[in-house]
Amino acid sequence: MPPRGQSAVPPRGHRVRQTIEQLRARILGGEWPVGGRIPTEPQLVAALGVGRNTVREAVRALVHAGVLECRQGSGTYVVSTDELAPVVARRLGDDRMTEVIEVRRAFEVEAARLAALRRTPADLAALDGALADREAAWRGGRVDAFVEADAALHVAVVAAAHNAMLAELYASVGTALRSTVAQAMGSALTPERYVDHTRLVEAIRAGDPSRAAIEAGAFLEPAQGA
Repeated sequence: MPPRGQSAVPPRGHRVRQTIEQLRARILGGEWPVGGRIPTEPQLVAALGVGRNTVREAVRALVHAGVLECRQGSGTYVVSTDELAPVVARRLGDDRMTEVIEVRRAFEVEAARLAALRRTPADLAALDGALADREAAWRGGRVDAFVEADAALHVAVVAAAHNAMLAELYASVGTALRSTVAQAMGSALTPERYVDHTRLVEAIRAGDPSRAAIEAGAFLEPAQGA
């Protein structure tokens, strides 16, 4: 028991955990976006009302988790909002692309099936826009732009499934997803590598879960991956 008139001081580990949660909340809330630099240590001490050592340990924990990155002479930057993503990225290297595609199938086939059952008018508009962007990126001929546009369409399908846990897990494989598409495309966009996703979007629009699942899985074979 603390002396009368004095409040109990939370143990150090508890303060560190609270500080980690406060930092994480600001990152997830968009106050410190991915690619941006977080405030300096003295600024965090003042803003959070905790000691330097507590801030240091909290920042170190998020660096270890792959959310933050310390850059010598520059500061500490947000590199991810998802603590699972760096773990997945390390596990699913280029030599395990077959496994990445199998994981994508597990997520994307079910996402397409659910999207056909749950899509809203707003979801369909997002899918149409993402599909149009993907087609435009293909016509533009830049592999990097197409990879991003293709990934955005798949993310839109997952969003239309309206399953928050599925969306979070899918986001964690985002880097690996792009890697499979980039590997499938090679150094140039050539006609034989093109995969049409129009039928996938139309199956979702039609509310046909079986056809949507078939379309989502059809192009996710190790030799394709887009």
